Amino acid sequence: MVATVTSCAVPSEGQADLPSFAEAVDAHKAMVFSIGWHFLRDRPAAEELAQEVFLQLYRNWSGMKSRDHVVFWLRKVTSHRAIDVVRRRKMHPEMSLEEAAEPTVLERMQDSLLASYLERMVASLPEKQRMAVVLRYQEDMSPEEIAQVLEMKASSVKTLISRGLELLRAKTSRRLGESDHRIRHDTV
Repeated sequence: MVATVTSCAVPSEGQADLPSFAEAVDAHKAMVFSIGWHFLRDRPAAEELAQEVFLQLYRNWSGMKSRDHVVFWLRKVTSHRAIDVVRRRKMHPEMSLEEAAEPTVLERMQDSLLASYLERMVASLPEKQRMAVVLRYQEDMSPEEIAQVLEMKASSVKTLISRGLELLRAKTSRRLGESDHRIRHDTV
């Protein structure tokens, strides 16, 4: 996934608690990949994104001030680059409800199928709502932290998350309602 880099710049006095670049990559590669994968839903694209983010981190290493700054910087850059990938490649993983696989009774009983269904529904959200939902529920970030990463007001992040969840509920309710109606109709 991410190549290990052994050489890096020596930290300045203000960077006393800064890990080495290689330690930072090792400590945060799973987080960077996770954000990319949950947003893009494409493993090779998420791996490429992680490579780009860590290359950019290496180029900007002299500006890193602390461990917390590195984490904040990685989340911010990963989020922005993931949105850029979708825009640049026009690989919108969004899908209409008609394209989504039909939910079945099994999806209600088996967590893996339900998780897959929910992942498809999250992937159908518009870009900014999807990123806010991924950062909130996958990365367990607060709306205030997300606001800093996405460079917007916390109230806007809360609105994005609220509208995203509302849209997910509506889509899921509509899909499950259609499924229930078909089941009742087929058994009559």
